[in-house]
Amino acid sequence: MSIKNKLILLSLLCLGLLAFFLLFDLPTNWTYAFEKRSIKIAAMIMVACCVAYSSVVFQTLTANRILTPSIMGFESVYVLIQTVIVFLYGDKTFTAVNDKENFFLSILMMLGFALLLFRFLFRKEKSNLYLLLLIGLVLGTLFRTLSSFLQLIIDPNEFLMLQGSMFASFNSINLELFWYALAIMLLCFVLGFRGFRNLDLVILGRENAISLGLDYFKTVRLYLILISVLVAVSTALVGPITFFGILVTNLTYELFKTYKHAILIPACCLVSCLALFCGQLVVEHVFNFNSTISVIINFVGGLYFMVLLLKVKKV
Repeated sequence: MSIKNKLILLSLLCLGLLAFFLLFDLPTNWTYAFEKRSIKIAAMIMVACCVAYSSVVFQTLTANRILTPSIMGFESVYVLIQTVIVFLYGDKTFTAVNDKENFFLSILMMLGFALLLFRFLFRKEKSNLYLLLLIGLVLGTLFRTLSSFLQLIIDPNEFLMLQGSMFASFNSINLELFWYALAIMLLCFVLGFRGFRNLDLVILGRENAISLGLDYFKTVRLYLILISVLVAVSTALVGPITFFGILVTNLTYELFKTYKHAILIPACCLVSCLALFCGQLVVEHVFNFNSTISVIINFVGGLYFMVLLLKVKKV
């Protein structure tokens, strides 16, 4: 099957699942349910595109199909922020810090963390991307440890308040925050989608890209910042989904045997939408809202991650 036909088939599957999700088992008061489902679908599409774009570009920059932006520690920073807020304010958290303040505080802290890493590790052309990954991994582990320590000493009732922030969920999307997140995502896409040819050069390796006239270090810095913004926005809106990027990118690589990012990124966005639609349908109609989509995605993605590691080991 040609690439064009595969893209058409994925688009039709997405539209079919979208229609099913919207219309299946609508209650008598269908207007309210339709509006809620529409917001949920819009949030899933936005998060799917953010994760797809950031994961594909990150794997291009690192020349590694197993790494994703979560290794940089962004999700650990988010969980630590939510833990510290609950630790400081306790049962007064929701009155002391509203959703809007929490959203922008989380984005600013995650971006600040990323920019500090880039500032110290990308001073000159001696920058080392793998050193950046290593430090991000170490700091991410440190942040997770601090979060776990604080979670152990807070009140159990306060921990229940925190637990909702530790897992991604599309069941209670704040519409005002969604519009902010959408505007930021579109701005990043406008800046990033113009550079598909640069990404096609980056995948050839640093020396080859530079010899072909690409300003390699400037390009890498730009895309790392865009990745940081997209990951921060999607995580602050719905919560962390650790293994989602690994799952959808590698499925995309299996379906589309091409190096062109003008094809890979839109295809990965479609695969991501399909995965989230299927996961949310399972949450609602199989588990009856007794689980969250991040649990399902992380379970499937974690298994797939182990399969990838075994395949690499055999090679």
